[in-house]
Amino acid sequence: MLEVRDLKKFFELSDGRRIRAVDGVSLQVQENEVLGIVGESGCGKSTLGRLILRLIEPDAGNVFFGGEEITSLSRNALRLKRRAMQMIFQNPFSSFNAKISIGGALMEVCRFYGMSIPESCEKIDRLLSDIGLSGDMLNRWPRELSGGQLQRLAIARAIIGEPSLLIADEPLSALDVSVQAQLLNLLDALRASRSMAMIFISHDMTVVEYFCDKVAVMYLGKIMELVSAAELSHNSMHPYTRSLRASAPRLDVFKDSIKEKIAPPISGETPSLQSPIKGCPFAPRCPQAILRCAEILPELSEVLPEHWVRCHCLTDFTK
Repeated sequence: MLEVRDLKKFFELSDGRRIRAVDGVSLQVQENEVLGIVGESGCGKSTLGRLILRLIEPDAGNVFFGGEEITSLSRNALRLKRRAMQMIFQNPFSSFNAKISIGGALMEVCRFYGMSIPESCEKIDRLLSDIGLSGDMLNRWPRELSGGQLQRLAIARAIIGEPSLLIADEPLSALDVSVQAQLLNLLDALRASRSMAMIFISHDMTVVEYFCDKVAVMYLGKIMELVSAAELSHNSMHPYTRSLRASAPRLDVFKDSIKEKIAPPISGETPSLQSPIKGCPFAPRCPQAILRCAEILPELSEVLPEHWVRCHCLTDFTK
């Protein structure tokens, strides 16, 4: 469905230095698969999502969607692809034009895809039913709705064109816990009923492990570990991944059945993205770092079947 090869994005500063927002990311997403991208704020996960859809242009690398390379497509050719590739943005309050009613915003998308008015009305009514909202929402303004309602409508707007790939950029971060659970269930039901592949971007390791099939752990623009969610839950290998998991709230930390060695939460500050890093970007904060880590960037290597890790000091933490 989707293949990303060595994707890079650097942002130029006024003094000539560059911020390496995404630095050589490669990954694949299969049909009907949910790939989670997780990491601390500033790791580049949201930028990666926008690069895949070319909402911002990459500096290097390739994106293949459905076997076709899309980073070299013209703007007009890309517009034809956009119907099959959609995004849900993090802030539902800035996702809608405050001067357009909800019905107008949804109808605008239908018109963009060339739907007739009867077809558009039928489509919108069915989507409102799918997301659990009533038809009177169409006459209301974005300012009159809650964050949960707006995020449901943002999901509906994203799937009007029946996309085969949906990128959800931290869609739960501004919502209450109870609403988060409802939206997770909604996304899962919509994905299953429409056979969509999904990239789920989040900083919440617990949610990603629960919701996703496969997880990519990012740090300072690079993937540090790429593994199935089931494997990640009991055999995370990279020190950064294990520290992220240790920092997440858990209800089972005192159970005798847990065999995983609990890592300490992450300490220290993230290095500046403006300064070049010669070796492993996590080395300054890693409790297992050796001299080689500061000198040589490790490759992302397949250490177990379908388990990729970028680390010089691998330790096999198994059940």
